[in-house]
Amino acid sequence: MGGLLALSRRARLVVAVALLVLAGLVLVVAARPEGPAPLTAHDVDTAVQRGITAQAEAQARAPADASIAYSAIQPSLVLVTAVTATGKDTGAGVIVASSGLVLTAFHVIDGASTITVSYADGTSSPARLGRSQRDHDVATLVPERLPEIVVPAVLGGALTVGAPVFAVGHPLGLTDSLTAGVVSALDRTVQVPGNRELQHLIQFDAAVNPGSSGGPLLDRAGHVVGIVTGLADPTNESRFSGIGFAVPIATAGAAAGGPAR
Repeated sequence: MGGLLALSRRARLVVAVALLVLAGLVLVVAARPEGPAPLTAHDVDTAVQRGITAQAEAQARAPADASIAYSAIQPSLVLVTAVTATGKDTGAGVIVASSGLVLTAFHVIDGASTITVSYADGTSSPARLGRSQRDHDVATLVPERLPEIVVPAVLGGALTVGAPVFAVGHPLGLTDSLTAGVVSALDRTVQVPGNRELQHLIQFDAAVNPGSSGGPLLDRAGHVVGIVTGLADPTNESRFSGIGFAVPIATAGAAAGGPAR
């Protein structure tokens, strides 16, 4: 009897423990929060709209491509003043080496008795003609003095039609001016004074005028992709008619003594 009594007590204890565990599980299940409600079409539309709004706000805060390009090139831009037998001509140029070497258009300094380059920091220096290639309308200038900080421009690569470009120079004496456009065509050939042809040019529609020649043509990162050489001038008034031309930087750099790119 003692053994049966002990077994009965043990069984009752096991049952009691089991009941307690079961009760605890019931309480846990009852207290557990319900799962998330299923997404509705309204929820999806709201989330998408929030994403679109956030992206638009981020784009609005970002600087424009033209601002980025101008900031990148501004320390490297120079004003070129050439005194010739017929007077004083001005154009633009760009520092392309840590030595201070300036790349410009040959016609800006053609026949000059004296050449002066003025830097972005307000200082200036006499300069002499380095290397040139008239057939490509490019030349390098070697300044006697350099600015306190020399910032060479970064040279860019190949372009495609439709790519955004920016021309920076000193049109009509308006120094450090930027105009924006796109590449209109590549590999153009144009007639220039002196019964000559310039070949393999970039055609673009960013506005250029006298004083723009020799300045850099930039991509959206501010890399130099060409050297402005002139404009289409059907009226012979030396005013922009919607078409400008630049020597590709691969041609300009090689013709002026740099490595072919």
